[in-house]
Amino acid sequence: MLPTKGYAAMAAKGPLQPYSFERRDVGPHDLLITISHCGICHSDIHQARNEWGISLFPMVPGHEIVGTVAQVGAAVKTFKAGDRAGVGCFVDSCRTCTACREGLEQYCDGGTLWTYSAQDKTGQITQGGYSAQIVVDERYVLRIPATLSLAGAAPLLCAGITTYSPLRQWGIGRYHKLAVVGLGGLGHMAVKIAKAMGTEVTVLSTSENKRQDAKRLGAAHFAVTSDPQTFTKLQGYFHYVLDTVSAPHNYNAYLNLLKTDGTMILVGAPETPTPVEAFSLIFKRRRLAGSLIGGIKETQRMLDFCAQHQVESDVEVISIQQVNDAYERILRGDVKFRFVIDMASLR
Repeated sequence: MLPTKGYAAMAAKGPLQPYSFERRDVGPHDLLITISHCGICHSDIHQARNEWGISLFPMVPGHEIVGTVAQVGAAVKTFKAGDRAGVGCFVDSCRTCTACREGLEQYCDGGTLWTYSAQDKTGQITQGGYSAQIVVDERYVLRIPATLSLAGAAPLLCAGITTYSPLRQWGIGRYHKLAVVGLGGLGHMAVKIAKAMGTEVTVLSTSENKRQDAKRLGAAHFAVTSDPQTFTKLQGYFHYVLDTVSAPHNYNAYLNLLKTDGTMILVGAPETPTPVEAFSLIFKRRRLAGSLIGGIKETQRMLDFCAQHQVESDVEVISIQQVNDAYERILRGDVKFRFVIDMASLR
């Protein structure tokens, strides 16, 4: 076993603190990755506070992991020591079900093994990227293109693929009008990626203060949702609405912004259920859908797309010692747009 340092939540809603634990030894198909950076996702906060009721403790959060391969197993063929590597939201799956065979490991029928707060086949709790190193099977490791900075690439492994995948799945591109609800970690990546795909993007935000950033990131239009007139003026305007917000809000108001046969796609995950009125869907034959990250092949395509179009996350790099303050700032909306931990601060 490999002694490893990290930061962990020891119980729900408790502060993260230094934590020593063990990684498994490097097996024939494994990579040992020295972690250089790890992004902070809003789901890390949900999990650390057990707001979804599924958390396992002690918990080392973090699933936006980048670094350098330090050691490879004897049978590894796709990576070598020194390569730039990334690990996203999951580290294994059954590999045999229809979803896995189709490259949709995130929907594995046998149970996707999440990067942290999950039990592996041996009964051990997985621990994430707020740590010095991680051991992962090569089949679940991404190659980070050389043209992307490691800090800017880390959030692509969750925020990037979470927004890229539905844009590709629904064929959103030129000639489409897309509303992005929320301009946080997910929303700002949605704007950048959709803009690179040639889409007309409108940002819908509760804060007028986000207007300049929305335009800088590539949005053609911006509207404040705290103004009731916004929902009147934009009714029936959009082909698609991509909802990135993780706080409770009224889905029906946004459904009414869709054209006939329009689709609203949820990628944010509020901690409480949201009622949906039938008439919001029945009239105009609208659809409400959801999307969860992406498979390994699609995530690699996303990374290559971002490298081609020079798309990275806007990040504020912090030390691991600042992580608890960063959580509070995220809840206040005080970040542009993703915190990324420099894991050198741990060593």
